[in-house]
Amino acid sequence: MVSTDRSVAAAALARAVLIGRAVATMIAAAAGLMLVDDRWRVAEVLALVALGTGVEVGLLARWPRLAARPLVAIAADSVLLLGVLALSGGDVGYFAFAAGAGALAGVVLGLRAVPVWTVQAALSFAVIGRVLHRLDPPAELAAFVVAFPLAGALAGLGASILTSALTRYLELSRSLVASAQRSAAASERARLARELHDSVSKTLRGVSLAALALPTSLRRQPALAEQLAGTVAAGATAAARQARELLEEMRLDVPDRDFATSLRELCAAWTAATGVPVRTVLEHLDPPITVGYELSRIVREALANIANHAYARRVTVRLAPTRRGILLEISDDGQGFAVPRDLTRLQTAGHFGIVGMTERARNVGGELHVDSAPGAGTTITVRVPTSAYAAVDGAP
Repeated sequence: MVSTDRSVAAAALARAVLIGRAVATMIAAAAGLMLVDDRWRVAEVLALVALGTGVEVGLLARWPRLAARPLVAIAADSVLLLGVLALSGGDVGYFAFAAGAGALAGVVLGLRAVPVWTVQAALSFAVIGRVLHRLDPPAELAAFVVAFPLAGALAGLGASILTSALTRYLELSRSLVASAQRSAAASERARLARELHDSVSKTLRGVSLAALALPTSLRRQPALAEQLAGTVAAGATAAARQARELLEEMRLDVPDRDFATSLRELCAAWTAATGVPVRTVLEHLDPPITVGYELSRIVREALANIANHAYARRVTVRLAPTRRGILLEISDDGQGFAVPRDLTRLQTAGHFGIVGMTERARNVGGELHVDSAPGAGTTITVRVPTSAYAAVDGAP
């Protein structure tokens, strides 16, 4: 995978170097139009640089893995370098192009490009010597011009360091993404295991106990056996229903869809099944996966309670951000009920839904409040502070 990261980094930087080199060479060559008599030669250099760069960039864009074949890339670019030298006669444009060639060698070869830089520098020194012999400039200018051949090696060294840094960055990014994916998968497995344990597993355990007692009861207590057989059938039906509901909830949990849309579809499906209209006031939110899942389960359970007990004609589901986190509210105009101070007392009376919703709110660091009275409807309010669900989901 490291070699793949380097290929990606090299291809990206190589395209950037090629384009930058072309721009610098064209600017340098165009500036020389004022100093030379043969302007057609400058135009030929500009055309060659534009054409060669276009071909090289196009090939790298279509086949990025060409950057992983450094000998082919350097050989092709060296031919282009010699062509620029032949047309330009060793002017400033050539040295700008040569510096870019050194940078390109640093990108595709790294520090292994030292022999290439040496050959390029030797060629540039030979060109400098011929130019200085022909023009005989002042000593100060000659000392400055002699430094030109070193520009390729310096540019190549910088490009090599930059490529290594980008490769490392891509490697770390890929590791972070893989870690996040593993964490999300582990969270999903834990969530599914918890749901199976809380629903299907418990139901099947009851079915299993009833089935174990059934053979003995058939011989000694036929009436009890008949009752146990009914328990097994009812338990199997309940387990199938719970498994189907769990699968439906997993299908609703689509990562690419925002949470408000998922809740709106959940409410629409409930309205289609019960005929009771649901007014949704849902603001756009993007809670963590764990928080969104628990809140959607609370909404589902609240709607199930309304369908089974409330005899409501209207339901409202509201979702909104607050300064401290998330507010979820489910209200109905049904018959209501007397709310005990301790909600766990509802469990002893066989009302497990609100107790389960309370536990789900606590799972993500939130709290659930029930406001109801006989004949006055019911309002369930869930508040999840940002600090609490950040700690639950491991967010920074």
